[in-house]
Amino acid sequence: MPAAHTETEIKLWATDLAAVSARLSALGATLHQPRTAEHNLRYDRPDGSLSARGEVLRLRQDSRARLTYKAPHSAAPHVRTELEIEVSDFAITDQLLQALGFQVVWRYEKFRTAYALDGCEVALDELPFGDFVEVEGDSFAAIEALIARLGMADAPRFAQSYSELFFKLRARLQLPFRDLTFENFRPLARAALADALLKEAEPRS
Repeated sequence: MPAAHTETEIKLWATDLAAVSARLSALGATLHQPRTAEHNLRYDRPDGSLSARGEVLRLRQDSRARLTYKAPHSAAPHVRTELEIEVSDFAITDQLLQALGFQVVWRYEKFRTAYALDGCEVALDELPFGDFVEVEGDSFAAIEALIARLGMADAPRFAQSYSELFFKLRARLQLPFRDLTFENFRPLARAALADALLKEAEPRS
């Protein structure tokens, strides 16, 4: 699993999560989180200074509640410092952060199914704008080896966070809403979203 306080991961575009899930099962992966709905709140100071510096302060509710801080991306793509604690009460933690002067600047939703295999965590993520596979591990060598075993070596890759992808997508398509929710995206054509998103993928080497 990843080294403490460091997030090293590769995010891949997925066209068939069911097939990825079947492949993971065939490889002997351990399911450690069944498909679970996530509700996330992203905070910033009134002056927007966290976002301006590329920092993330997030409160997440799924099967448990967690408060996470992410530092700006390091010089190496896909790597950043991450500090996370579990909290006992989502609503009270939200109130505490707002009492300290932080504001909820946006909300986002997703479904996540998570597996463990070859010392890595593999997350199957369903977002309002598309499906992704995140592979997180101690080293890029381990991550790349597992991606190859999954048959996804040629899948489009993204260095950006889901929030960064959403903001770029919102600007590109001039979307009128702020929050990344399934309800907001329901009327939008999936093909148009995919076309816009793939423009943000990393260039193939």
